[in-house]
Amino acid sequence: MLQLIDPTTLLLASLVIFVGAITQSLIGFGLAVVSAPLLYIIDPELVPVPVILMGFSISLLTLMRERGHLEFNGLQWGLLGRVPGGLIGAGLLIIAPQAVLGLIIAAIVAIALWLSIKRYQAPVNRFSITLAGVFSGIFGTIAGIGGPPMALLLTGRDAGKFRAALSAFFALSSLISLVILFAVGKLYLRHLLLAGLLLPSVFIGFWLSNYIVPYIDRRRTRQFTLGLCAINVLVLVAKSIYSW
Repeated sequence: MLQLIDPTTLLLASLVIFVGAITQSLIGFGLAVVSAPLLYIIDPELVPVPVILMGFSISLLTLMRERGHLEFNGLQWGLLGRVPGGLIGAGLLIIAPQAVLGLIIAAIVAIALWLSIKRYQAPVNRFSITLAGVFSGIFGTIAGIGGPPMALLLTGRDAGKFRAALSAFFALSSLISLVILFAVGKLYLRHLLLAGLLLPSVFIGFWLSNYIVPYIDRRRTRQFTLGLCAINVLVLVAKSIYSW
């Protein structure tokens, strides 16, 4: 473990993932949006593969809990769009310098915040679902943040159906991103081992959220999360510009 990652770095990364897992369990999003900027600052190797694997894990856990509400109608078009989007994202990972990737991740989180605040109601059809899948693929492959484009379309559904549909989409689309990253040589055994070290934080955060949900004001939690993400964006932008 000492050779794989510094213990202090592992502790900080685990804490970030733990907070992200609780946040996503409470308000439906947050693990990648909260975690990716901080993890990139802590250690760039933690983004995107470990973040994608963390997102896959909590999506699978949420899907198991909400499986009775699952309706997958139309989301296959989103998965279809995820493939070209993932290829575009992988291309950017290959050609962009590390400082530029930091700025791209900051921009993705900023877009996610903007969409979350505005809460636009977009028409749901094959074209819009496919287009959301493309952007989800780009964002998800670069930073593990594939949620906002699809969440925008599904806003307004029953809460259980919303979480179940998103969880099923994210679980499958995360696998697509991982296959693409492996194909272009951006997925290594080291990334899988790092993800394995961080997985307990996901499980503990998810488990704990089941007990604290009744005592949490979700509106204030959401506001706090958005504020934290905004701070993360500013810090990541400053670090990326400084290291350029």
